[in-house]
Amino acid sequence: MKIVIIGSGNVATHLALAFKQAGQTLAQVWSRNGANAQLLAEQVGASAISDLGALDRSADFYLIAVKDEAIAELASSLTGLPGLVAHTSGATSIDVLHTLNHYGVFYPLQTFSKQKSLDLSNTPICLEASSAEDMVMLHQAASLISKVSDEVDSEQRKILHLAAVFACNFSNHLYQMGYSILEQHGLDFALLKPLIMETAWKVQDAIPFDVQTGPAVRGDESTMERHLSLLNDRTELQDIYKTLSNSIKKTHL
Repeated sequence: MKIVIIGSGNVATHLALAFKQAGQTLAQVWSRNGANAQLLAEQVGASAISDLGALDRSADFYLIAVKDEAIAELASSLTGLPGLVAHTSGATSIDVLHTLNHYGVFYPLQTFSKQKSLDLSNTPICLEASSAEDMVMLHQAASLISKVSDEVDSEQRKILHLAAVFACNFSNHLYQMGYSILEQHGLDFALLKPLIMETAWKVQDAIPFDVQTGPAVRGDESTMERHLSLLNDRTELQDIYKTLSNSIKKTHL
């Protein structure tokens, strides 16, 4: 499969590397920032371009991996391509690509950071296509880098993306809050890492509701009051603590 990557950020980088590792031909990497395009292109043996007028129009698959607000503008510049064009956004409808001949969505449900290598083999690739023919090709592309692909329409994908923000982005922000509390008092965040890992492992085999622990689920008001007193100098964390504790109590008590 001959592939063009449109973008050079976290998602673009990991998908390009995964397709390269799968033995596919990465023809080009496009980015408005020529230096970023060149950096990724060198990693995957592709040509770097910063002008869509130089786009290779003979590719089989064009992956748009850019900020959501830029997808529509880019799509308008790809009209007439014979190959399949797919964006990688969880929150953007397939309809933003409707002016293209063959189009779809190729959404990897994962968190990406350039500085951390990632095995995508068990990452769900959520697919949507403009036709049955295009869906077949999307499944073929997904199978090159992952064992898991699912057909998920735009409305379902928005719900998935919302749930992912709660489960991943908000959780990571809470890790940062835990980190800052420990740092403030001269303690090492490494002390929390086994706890974080065990919490993540529990939900691999259980519903999160069934494995909730902590003072809120026990109704331990005295412990929660002591925690809040330790946050007297950080009222924003007190508010978050109260909101989450009240949510746990409403769910379980």
